[in-house]
Formats: sequence, C-alpha cells, structure tokens
Amino acid sequence: MDTSGLMKGKRGLVVGIANDRSYATFITQSLLKAGAECMFTHLPGEKMERRCRNALEELGVKDPWLMPMDAGSDADLDAVFAKLKADFGTIDFVVHSIAFADKSWLEKGKYCATPRAVFTQAMDISAFTYQAMAVRAAPLMPHGGSMIALSYYGAEKAVPGYNVMGVAKAALEATNRYVAMELGERQIRANVISGGPLKTLSAMAVGGFGEILGWVEQKAPLRRNITGEEVGDTALFLLSDLSKGITGQCIYVDAGYSTIGL
Repeated sequence: MDTSGLMKGKRGLVVGIANDRSYATFITQSLLKAGAECMFTHLPGEKMERRCRNALEELGVKDPWLMPMDAGSDADLDAVFAKLKADFGTIDFVVHSIAFADKSWLEKGKYCATPRAVFTQAMDISAFTYQAMAVRAAPLMPHGGSMIALSYYGAEKAVPGYNVMGVAKAALEATNRYVAMELGERQIRANVISGGPLKTLSAMAVGGFGEILGWVEQKAPLRRNITGEEVGDTALFLLSDLSKGITGQCIYVDAGYSTIGL
C-alpha cells in the first residue's frame, strides 16, 4: 500500500529505538515512508546512542534530532520536551515504546516473590512514563494530536514468565484510557497497540520466550507470528488522520491469537 504523503507536514517524538529490531524502529520506518518528520531519544550512554544511530542510519536517517533520556527522570523528560518546544514549537504525535523490568524476575514461577523495588520500577518505566510524556506533550499539540504506546497480551491474561511486566502493561493500558479521557477535549487521541511476540531486546529477557513464539505459530488463526512491519503500519494508522475517531482503545496486532480460547 502506498502511504506516501499520509503524514506530510506532521512531526513527532519516537521513544524506544534500542536497535534495528525494536518495535519503535518499525514504527519509525512506516512513519518516514508516509512523510512524517521524526525526532528521537535514546537511553543515556554512548553504547545506547550508537545502537540508536545505527538503527536510524539503516532507515536512511543520517543526521537525526536525537537526545539522551532516562524516562525515569523528570529532569530528563522536561529537558526533551523543552528542546522540542524550542526547536519546533509544536508536535503532532508521540510514540511511547519503552518498558523495563529486572529480567531476573521474568522467569516462570517467580512472580509472587517479586521484590517491591522491582515491582515499583517496572510500573514507573512501563506505565507512569506514558502519562508523564502525555502531560508534557499536550501543550505542544494546540491543534490536537495522537499518542500511542505498546503493550502485549500478557497484560490481559497470565503468561508464564511475563510476570511483573504483565502487571505493568495492564497498568499502561488503564493509563491510556485515562489519558484519552482527559486529553480528548484537546482533540488529542491516545491508543495502545497490543503486539504479538517479536524478537526484541526486551522480549528476549522473558523466560520461555521461544516457547511463546512456537505456541502462537501453532494456535493463532493466521498460523504465524507477526512482523514488525505490521505493527509499524498499525501505528501509522493510529497516528494519522485516518483514525481521527479512535481513542482510548487497545488494538491487537497478534495474528488473531488473543481471540482464541485454547
């Protein structure tokens, strides 16, 4: 499908490119093809910056607007959105594609023993940061806009090994509904994509991930796992004017797996 021009004249922030396999990378690919102007952040540190730049270079972005940001730091969040305002004045969209939980607790049979600090950090980075970005982005969207976040079916059903991340993603999906409710009067939409399992850095930290991939391929109606491009194109739809009547929703891109009982 030719989407060129669909996002012409629109600009926004993409948070979450860790390497060329990140969901955020595939979303950026779709946005760029549609003519969007994208700005980016990376986790602090030379190694993370290099990974992000390499992924962007593969997409043809040679000199990106790129800032370090620890989403768990209010000062870093303030700095990024202040720079966006100074450089561009307004934005049209935000992509929140970040999550974190200590991988030593993402193993089968270890949920109940999750320490308070691990639980709290997962909730902070995976869920709270979405509303933290929303409250900073809203003043930069005077004519409305769109936000998306990335979730997974483990937010709705218990998935062995997903553990505290599933609880955090459930909080993220609830956060999205409240963000959509509050920002709707400003014509700012907020939606979540619940993507099927994909071999990203964060996904590979989940114990038994290979087993999950195999089960989806066996049981999903389409009898396959999804591709990053399919999530990217769904994100493009939700960030574009094609979805201007959709907000507060969780859209499943999982080859239909979430519709199957057994």
